[in-house]
Amino acid sequence: MKPKFTYLWVMLILFWATAAFAGPYAPAAGEPGSTAIYKDDPSFVEWATGWENYNVGSNVDATWQTPQKALGKAVGTSYDIVSLGRGGQITMTFDVPIADGEGWDLAVFENSLNDTFLELGYVEVSSNGTDFFRFPNDSLTSSPVSGFGSVDPTNITGLASKYKQGYGTPFDLADLAGVSSLLDINNVGYVKILDIVGDGSYYDTSGDVIYDPYPTGGSAGFDLDAIGVIHTAAVPIPGAVWLLGSGLLCLIGIRRRT
Repeated sequence: MKPKFTYLWVMLILFWATAAFAGPYAPAAGEPGSTAIYKDDPSFVEWATGWENYNVGSNVDATWQTPQKALGKAVGTSYDIVSLGRGGQITMTFDVPIADGEGWDLAVFENSLNDTFLELGYVEVSSNGTDFFRFPNDSLTSSPVSGFGSVDPTNITGLASKYKQGYGTPFDLADLAGVSSLLDINNVGYVKILDIVGDGSYYDTSGDVIYDPYPTGGSAGFDLDAIGVIHTAAVPIPGAVWLLGSGLLCLIGIRRRT
């Protein structure tokens, strides 16, 4: 009986240790309470249609510098991406502006191979393409992370690349309501992604250091797959109204023929 008793104690200790180190934010994709949104989720009604101001950072091979790969629907692989490089950035544009609706309004997709290799990025939005406003964010990773190290997703919120490839990190425009008269959260046509260099020189909203894998090379920094939109500024015509309008047009046509 002694070996079984010891085994149970080891399992309990591991459970307590995991619970003690788990952060307060949503867990990895697929786990209970996760906010990750899968790329094929029917809630997505639009994807980024253009890009501008791709300012690539350092340590990125030319093969990863193709902004067009961030257009359209998320692919969810390691290769159909554009790398921002160390400290780089890109602004994605949309044919139909994003609007604030109930719940999440957009989601950003990166290409992490697993739940913990998280190359993080700030997310900012704009209504005019000039004045950008950053989503509030928090990082509780307390010490530097090596180039092949891990970041606990439960220690991260408000930063892109919280989730592995194929799963978007969602954002709610209501979090920026009233931040400035220059931002109309019902008319957002620009989303900027800025790579966070994980060497301790970047900070979250509260002023704490943000750590993520550093140094990396070849395709260093944030790797953007896509940006999906859940709510747009376009007002869809309800089915009943559409049918009523069609019926009226038919009646008018019949009367004219008569």
